[in-house]
Amino acid sequence: MDAVRRAVTRDDLDGVACAAFGNGRRLTGVSRLRGGSKKGVYRLVLDDDSTAVAYIWDESENYWPTTETDTDRHADPFSPASGLDLFEAAHRRLRQLDIRTPQLLLADRSGSRYPADVAVVEDVPGDNLESLLRQDPSRAAPAMARLAEALSAMRQHLAPRFGKVALIDGGGSSEGASCEQVVLDRALDDLTEAAARDPRLSASHDRLRSVVGELAARVRTRSRYGLVHGELGPDHVLVDRNGQPVLIDIEGLMFFDVEWEHAFLRLRLGEHYVGLSSGDLDEHRMTFYTLAMHLSLVAGPLCLLDGDFPDRDFMRGIAEHNLREALTFLPAPQGGQELT
Repeated sequence: MDAVRRAVTRDDLDGVACAAFGNGRRLTGVSRLRGGSKKGVYRLVLDDDSTAVAYIWDESENYWPTTETDTDRHADPFSPASGLDLFEAAHRRLRQLDIRTPQLLLADRSGSRYPADVAVVEDVPGDNLESLLRQDPSRAAPAMARLAEALSAMRQHLAPRFGKVALIDGGGSSEGASCEQVVLDRALDDLTEAAARDPRLSASHDRLRSVVGELAARVRTRSRYGLVHGELGPDHVLVDRNGQPVLIDIEGLMFFDVEWEHAFLRLRLGEHYVGLSSGDLDEHRMTFYTLAMHLSLVAGPLCLLDGDFPDRDFMRGIAEHNLREALTFLPAPQGGQELT
């Protein structure tokens, strides 16, 4: 059953703002920002015209359907990346590596100021990387160069176990024998989930399942894992006034095969990805993870559309594009109807 959606007002966040900024500044406005399918993201406006951003982790802000496999232990690397504990662990790790993410001004899990976990962070003015690349690629070039440096630092920051940073920092271990096995299991689940919702994938299910297995079989297991954001699209990179990339939506930060990150970056950035590529990436992994990523980006949006997610055309478009891309991995070209 869907959680009841509530409208967050200035009065609701007045105590949060007071804790973050003190009694000398007053909260005058609150507006919900676009995005945030797992948490609420709100801009706070203060009486001196300064701004900040509040993150709210509450069931009423989460548009993803709850399933029986959801877990609070985060032992599955791909379990829902949502929560203040994940955010704080990721924030600490990125700061240790001197990788820019919005400054954390308040983390409050007391429930006394708002009936859910809340964080207040710096509001980074300017465009995100996606907008900048679309409007003025030459202005985006310095940010892309610095993003490449950040990705290199993350790739070289190795751990002997894979999994979410919060889990690894706490001494835990992820489920699964290897990254590629975790991705294989997830890809097959995503294929089955998506095939139940679209006749084109249903008709191609067995052939795609075989292709997924063949690509996975080419990948050799590793024993060291780099740091990855987990969903590093250009919309999750802000660009500050100094042209510095600023990573947001960081709760999914984990140690994993870096090819998972780069498969997503290549998918999202297209021709702009070339400056971020690295010569030491395993192409077998890249190919396998690219197909797995497409299947995930069909199953996930279609699952989200089972609920009351508001931007339905946007999600439907993501599913349609990635469905067509997944079908290109088959030996014969496929066609079909648009998603309905």
